[in-house]
Amino acid sequence: MILEALSNAVGISGREDAVRKIILEAINGHAENIRIDAMGSITAVKKGTGENLPRVMVAAHMDEIGFMVTGFDGNGLIRFTSVGGVDARILPGLRVRLGDDLIPGVIIWTPIHHNRSQSVKGISDLRIDIGATKKEAASGKVSRGDRITFDSKFMEIGETMMRGKAFDDRVGCSLLVDILQGGPYPVDVLAAFTTQEEVGLRGAKVAAQHFDPDVAFVLEGTTAHDLPNPQADADDETDINPTARVGDGPVLSAMDSSMITDPRLFKFLKQTAEANDIPYQIKSRRGGGTDAGSIHLAKAGTSSAVISAPCRYIHSPAAMMSKNDYAAMLNLAQAALNAITFDTLAREN
Repeated sequence: MILEALSNAVGISGREDAVRKIILEAINGHAENIRIDAMGSITAVKKGTGENLPRVMVAAHMDEIGFMVTGFDGNGLIRFTSVGGVDARILPGLRVRLGDDLIPGVIIWTPIHHNRSQSVKGISDLRIDIGATKKEAASGKVSRGDRITFDSKFMEIGETMMRGKAFDDRVGCSLLVDILQGGPYPVDVLAAFTTQEEVGLRGAKVAAQHFDPDVAFVLEGTTAHDLPNPQADADDETDINPTARVGDGPVLSAMDSSMITDPRLFKFLKQTAEANDIPYQIKSRRGGGTDAGSIHLAKAGTSSAVISAPCRYIHSPAAMMSKNDYAAMLNLAQAALNAITFDTLAREN
């Protein structure tokens, strides 16, 4: 598993270079036709051993959410904006790294002692302190357009949990590397490590047009909102209708804001999980979107489905997920690649 290296790498949307380097080294010798397209995505092919079988695209995005420098205050504080979906409420006090030199900084806001009645309304309320006291000092270290990432390191917690930034979607990238390093599979695996998912599912659209696959699976990290109900008694273990639970296995999406899963693939994945005693859970909330939103509309359309790892505190510097969920997700993806045929995509009359 190269998840630790991938999680620690900096790859804000549009600047996925460090992540791409790790992946290229990991898949060298495990796939053919490895190329970097105009969007910066990696595409590669692992030839199958069977005949007259679907060409299966498997995608995971390399980019992560983050920030970008937009300007400087006269006192040396740095103005910034988000790249991808970020909840401003979690930001005050967080450590960040800025630019190619990874300059350390802290996101600041008026101390609560002086501001108890106010809440953070948006990123425009916040600044980053890098220790500069004048505008010229700050602009001499970083520039407008420089990317900003969370200052966070991967770590294991207890026997089964992992914590780190960018699990959306370095988890999917790590799994796709595992898939390419494994096998062989009866089908051709068309691997796409995509760019700019967090800002509009962009890299996946180009990669899908290049491959023109018969079917596609997207590997993702998704929200696990399995948190206690703040209105419940202390001993009450009920929750607030979680999207997914950490530890209950990979998540199959029925639909999200970007697509409705092909019902044939949805049924196939459930049957494959059950046949192989792989735990799984169903995501039915519409929030969020994945690369499948672009892939299923590419060219004449591609039957697509999403398999996700449930992650707590996603889009934060400290997402958490289970090693068991990771293993089950890999088992399900590989079982699906070994079982899928054109009959899977047959329409019922």
